[in-house]
Amino acid sequence: MDIPVMQDILGRNDEIAGKNKSLFNKHGILAINLLGSPGSGKTTLLERTIAHLKDDLRLAVIEGDLFTDKDADRIAQHNVPVIQINTNGGCHLDAPMVEEVLGNLDLDKLDVVIIENVGNLVCPAEFVVGEDMKVTVLSITEGDDKPLKYPIIFKESKVAILNKVDILPFTNFDMEAAKHDLKCIHPQLEIMETAASKDIGVDKWCDFIRSEFKKKQEQLKLGE
Repeated sequence: MDIPVMQDILGRNDEIAGKNKSLFNKHGILAINLLGSPGSGKTTLLERTIAHLKDDLRLAVIEGDLFTDKDADRIAQHNVPVIQINTNGGCHLDAPMVEEVLGNLDLDKLDVVIIENVGNLVCPAEFVVGEDMKVTVLSITEGDDKPLKYPIIFKESKVAILNKVDILPFTNFDMEAAKHDLKCIHPQLEIMETAASKDIGVDKWCDFIRSEFKKKQEQLKLGE
């Protein structure tokens, strides 16, 4: 007899994710689940994002990692609230983990919460945590074959950020092929190019966040 273990796990996760989402909505917070492989540049992108947005929006970061708090230490240097979740070997964050730490944030004083998930292109795609959107960072150094090799994470994302484009001339990464494959997987996917370490393209990404925050405020107001 088949035991629907995965269905049960996802079902329980989705229930708590719904509670997290309701809490974010209650406080008018835009929640972003930031995904990508280890070394894709997620944390550097986060640092640049904070620098661009800290005068416009009140941000907080939830950092997911297997064991260390190195990324949280980096984010803390930018004077925004940051909470570390260590999964102790788990390959992704789930909704209960996020629920457990939300009480440590003053949600009344936040506009945007960015959840940097564990570095992985597989497991995080399956688990919602209460976010408004998933955003996946793909580094040029990972290869243009990754969208087709890991389609679910891009199908579930609203945005794909192709990072480290400054080194594109020194790689065999086929930008047009990657974009074509991404659009085949998810025709409505927003694709952006950045070189976060050089602060290239981050302004467009931040404009997108501002726009999505404004849209959410309008939607919540209409729903009152």
